[in-house]
Amino acid sequence: VQLVESGGGLVQPGGSLRLSCAASAFTFSSYEMTWYRQAPGKERELVARIASGSYFTNYADSVKGRFAISRDNAKKTVYLQMGSLKPEDTAVYYCNARRGLYEYWGQGTQVTVSS
Repeated sequence: VQLVESGGGLVQPGGSLRLSCAASAFTFSSYEMTWYRQAPGKERELVARIASGSYFTNYADSVKGRFAISRDNAKKTVYLQMGSLKPEDTAVYYCNARRGLYEYWGQGTQVTVSS
């Protein structure tokens, strides 16, 4: 089982990035997918979540209206479109897949928002 994040990098405040998380070796379409982030010295926090059938999403208050989560079950990929980025969005972003007792994590991708 593998989750591989990509798309992180350095971006200026106000800029945009799109993160991707590609899954393999499990039935991606039946899993709830979540993006988390962890900034230095802080606990890991939920950023955005999407249900297996894309019928339900929820977001942290801090990113509502700026970030959008989506998934392509045919490509086994979940995306996080991030806009109007702020320095406080700087963190390592992790992809998580969960179904019942089964849970998988990616290795994380660094997002740095700085001028």
